[in-house]
Amino acid sequence: MKSLDHVRAARFKVLMGLGCVALVSACDRQQVADSIGRKAAASVVLPVVQNAMPTPVAQKATDCIVRNATAAEVQALMRDVGVVAGTTTKANIRAIAIRPETAACFAASGVPPVLP
Repeated sequence: MKSLDHVRAARFKVLMGLGCVALVSACDRQQVADSIGRKAAASVVLPVVQNAMPTPVAQKATDCIVRNATAAEVQALMRDVGVVAGTTTKANIRAIAIRPETAACFAASGVPPVLP
């Protein structure tokens, strides 16, 4: 009876280990996808922000905007990759830029605040 319990415990440990590996792998894939999406979104945001400030400051502002965008906002921004940002995209960028979290990031990065 002890050997059957020992086998069950060993199987349980193996299955738990595999489950943990699968969970970590899923998180890594999601993190990679999020990172790629945010980089693509940044390629849309930067040219818009560069219209308002010099490139070094615009890069810092872009980082703050993309960092504070939701996953849905990142997906919406990615739709304009490779084309000139339209009025809706510009409005979305501005909406993200005036959030308190983004304003705090601007302040910490030496970026002037965006007026509402």
